[in-house]
Amino acid sequence: MKTIEDLLRDHPFFKGLNKEHVAFIAGCGTNVVFKKGEYVCRDGKPADYFYIIREGKVAIDVLTAGQGPVIVQTVQKGEVLGWSWIIEPYYWRFDARAMETTHAVALDGKCLRAKCEKDTKLGYQLLKRFSSVLAQRLEMTRLQLMDIYGRKPEKANA
Repeated sequence: MKTIEDLLRDHPFFKGLNKEHVAFIAGCGTNVVFKKGEYVCRDGKPADYFYIIREGKVAIDVLTAGQGPVIVQTVQKGEVLGWSWIIEPYYWRFDARAMETTHAVALDGKCLRAKCEKDTKLGYQLLKRFSSVLAQRLEMTRLQLMDIYGRKPEKANA
């Protein structure tokens, strides 16, 4: 049976991170399972964790005016869910729901923030990795919203 440290070391998000940092982070982790349809997080609720997806799929959606919730991205095995734990005021900025049974490692944000304060090299490494996640999510959201609210093609003048 693999330990949390083993699971993190094997996950793409932690590739290239030194063994000591992975071991340090693993102390904040627990295994979790979400059933199909279960919310992993809700917009506006405290962002106490982020998730390393091991198996399954989770849909990330945002509420749009007139359209209701719109899925902006789906995360699955090998990906990370959640960046709100690292940016004050530490509240989720989206909903996420399991599309199928999903196994993940939940990493406690408060625990990690304390460790990052003690080890600024670790904090910098995590911030760089989460900046990439955040940029990707913003781009996916932009593309999705362009699709929803995009202009209809103009008719050619005859």
